[in-house]
Amino acid sequence: MSDSKQPSVLDVGQCDLDHGNIGRLLSNEFGAAVERAQTIDEAIQTAANRHFDLILVNRVFAANGEEGVAFIQRLRGAQHDDAPPVMLVSNYDDAQDAACAAGAVRGFGKNALSALSTIELLSAHLRR
Repeated sequence: MSDSKQPSVLDVGQCDLDHGNIGRLLSNEFGAAVERAQTIDEAIQTAANRHFDLILVNRVFAANGEEGVAFIQRLRGAQHDDAPPVMLVSNYDDAQDAACAAGAVRGFGKNALSALSTIELLSAHLRR
């Protein structure tokens, strides 16, 4: 990612409140542009047509109950080696472990959204 480029994030499966909170954090801390997808199919299509520096995925999609790990598995099966990192948004360690096993990098929980550890985790992928 070049220093002059605005980081871009695809936020997948979040409810309106969480999407707003995540979007504000990413915009304020990293100047990131955040795009939203609410279903697996929508997210796969969006990721195929645009470059993202990071993809954030809810554990259970608010719109329809689809599983975040299923999305990660499908996304990783459709993408090449230069695919962006994917992080699961979940407070549960077992869900984080399953996401990592499916090809994600370790994510964070919503209860730690404003924590310094979360900012540091995100900065590895979004710092300009």
